[in-house]
Parts: sequence; C-alpha cells; structure tokens
Amino acid sequence: MVNEAATMDERERDAFLGVGGTGVISFAGDPDEPPHTVPVSYGYDADTTAFFFRLAVGGGSEKADAVDRPVSFVTYERGEEGARSVVATGTLEHTSESDIATETLAALERVHIPIVDIFERPPSQVDFEFYRLVPDTLEGRTESSTAV
Repeated sequence: MVNEAATMDERERDAFLGVGGTGVISFAGDPDEPPHTVPVSYGYDADTTAFFFRLAVGGGSEKADAVDRPVSFVTYERGEEGARSVVATGTLEHTSESDIATETLAALERVHIPIVDIFERPPSQVDFEFYRLVPDTLEGRTESSTAV
C-alpha cells in the first residue's frame, strides 16, 4: 500500500481543528536565520476561520519581535486512520477588548485555548497577550491508503 495525502474539505478541517488544541507556530526570521518556532496552544473559530493564540511576551521572548512578520501554524495528529494536519499562513494581529471588533470578541467567546505550562516560572508570573490569525492560506491534509 502507498500512503498519499488528500485535501480535507472545510467540514473535515473544522471538525479536526475543533475549538482549540495545540500545534507549532513559526515566525519568519531574517533571511540568514531560521524561523523562530515554538509549540503553542490555539483557539479556532470556524465561523470566521480565525485562530487565536495566547502568547508569552516580554522577559526575553522572541515572539514579540516577530509578530509583524509572516507566520505559519501547524497542528497535526497521527491516529489509527493515519496522519492529519492543518497548515495556516498569514500575519498575526494583536487583539485586546479595547481594539478589536465585536465580531472578534464574539469569536473569542466561541474558542477554547488550552493552557499549556512550558515556562521556567509559573504562568501567573508570565506576561501573555492575545493574537489573532486570519489565514491567507488554510489547508487540511489527511493521509489515505491506496493499493498499488
């Protein structure tokens, strides 16, 4: 058997993403440097096809410097039926209740961003900010088996 990747339709993609989970975000770097890549938790709003991230900033975090640069975000899983993944690309937008539209606030209420504790100090001592990614590209792929 040969494994091939097939594109997910919107329904499959949105079901896979749910309202949140974990993945990896990569911030474009300088041309001579690799991208800054970190594991993150996300929220996803299928109504607006937007991702929301709660990112640590300050205290030496490289994410704050990379926010205005292009990003790619990947979430994936490998299960009994094969591998599935979604890749989104675009630019992050800083979000706060005072500077975002009512539509975005409603979307934030529909998502669930899991709390992932990967810091050297308690999360209560880490500064976080919320960001939104309305993807320029959004593609879901699923591995499928075909007989040769």
